[in-house]
Amino acid sequence: MKTQAIAQGGLVLTEESKANPAYQAYQVLHWGFVAAPLLAGIDKFFNILTHWEMYLWAPLGKLVGGAERFMRIVGAIEIVAGFLVAFRPKFGAPIVAAWLLGIIFNLLLLGSYFDIALRDLGLFLGAVALFRLSSVFDSHRATKFSAELSR
Repeated sequence: MKTQAIAQGGLVLTEESKANPAYQAYQVLHWGFVAAPLLAGIDKFFNILTHWEMYLWAPLGKLVGGAERFMRIVGAIEIVAGFLVAFRPKFGAPIVAAWLLGIIFNLLLLGSYFDIALRDLGLFLGAVALFRLSSVFDSHRATKFSAELSR
């Protein structure tokens, strides 16, 4: 497939094509930010990947009656965020980005795990990039533009 851009009123629409590098990047970010929150969220209930409570600043755990309960709430939110990115990436991506900033802030308050905070900064930037790309490639928006162009 050939990639085509349609300029109309200062707006450039890019064709969704497997050969389009921007669309490929969007898909990598889209499905990566579905898988990562889902897997991390599910693991908050099982602690197979790691013992998640060690990454929590203690006063946060006390807000809800303990670190384990807090991390299960976190897990539920991450699962919802993963599904939101799956079905509405332009809404889910900024939620994941904000969530990652919260994780970074928590790690800085903890005073350790700065390497993980740096990694999460990279993930935050990826979520922001997904948000920007979803403004072009999110299927709901693309369908709306296609309808407007066919008028």
